[in-house]
Amino acid sequence: MIEANIKISAIEYCLGENKESGLDLQKDNPDWRIEDIEEKTGIKTRWIALKGTTAVDLACNACDKIFEKIDKNKVDTLLFVTQSPDYFLPSSSCIIQNRVSLKTTTKCFDINLGCSGFVYALSMAAAYIKSGFSDNVLIVCADTYSKYIDKNDRTNRPIFSDGASATFLTKSDSKRVGPFEFGTDGSNYDKLIVKEGAAKSGFIKNTNPTLHMDGTAVFMFTMSVVSKSINSFLNNQGVIKEKINMYIFHQASKVVLDNLQRVLKIPDDRMYKNIEDLGNTVSSSIPVALKDADSNSRISHEELVLISGFGVGLSWGTCLLTWNKLL
Repeated sequence: MIEANIKISAIEYCLGENKESGLDLQKDNPDWRIEDIEEKTGIKTRWIALKGTTAVDLACNACDKIFEKIDKNKVDTLLFVTQSPDYFLPSSSCIIQNRVSLKTTTKCFDINLGCSGFVYALSMAAAYIKSGFSDNVLIVCADTYSKYIDKNDRTNRPIFSDGASATFLTKSDSKRVGPFEFGTDGSNYDKLIVKEGAAKSGFIKNTNPTLHMDGTAVFMFTMSVVSKSINSFLNNQGVIKEKINMYIFHQASKVVLDNLQRVLKIPDDRMYKNIEDLGNTVSSSIPVALKDADSNSRISHEELVLISGFGVGLSWGTCLLTWNKLL
């Protein structure tokens, strides 16, 4: 079980350039009942990247913001979490290393995970620093799911935003990150999938990769598997729910967050939600929420925070953080 004397020192993020409201959805889809959609999703605003903007572009913007607070020359490892890479190869992390002028001695690689990706990357950063393999790790998450979504897709378009986050981890005098718990159910890989464009589809030219989501199946997975795993995790760690100062989950949708809160019996003042004006930013949703919660004083120094990411894979990951006030 990974627990490490490391801390999250800084988080910055950026969003897609275009702000999209319910009225924008209705212009393309006059028959959509926007009030009903917003009530279910809890999302009133999405942020959509310009046609020529990629996940790497957003990632570099997030890096530029965090480098205003930390010295980029301290970064010795870059972990890039994305499911919308610029190319099949090379790894997007290599492109980011060059674009933001990190040292050529920086260890860089991509992690192909979505909604659980930040928690997985956090565990790898913790293991690297604990082992002495790294001293300072930069986790960058970026996704442009909008490029996989048709404008008439009522299931996915009202939910997803494009965005990127950069999280800097370094050594600490005390254990602030971990323990972790993870899980995977690959038998349901097709419940959230982009089928077109890769080897399985034969690399068909002029094919538009499209996001397919079985919303009911993903919801049931969250309510059964994820909620049970969080309870099991807390029991295994001997932590009672009342000791958690804030629960910050992947910001999937209002219906998912509300029902997780109900099943886990989390009080309103300990359940963080920032989805209304941001949308679901996939791998960035947890670091974005952590940044906003810190900025808005919803979490304070030394408080205990539980984070949990879940979704595409299907995969999930949960972690405890002893919070450190961000730069």
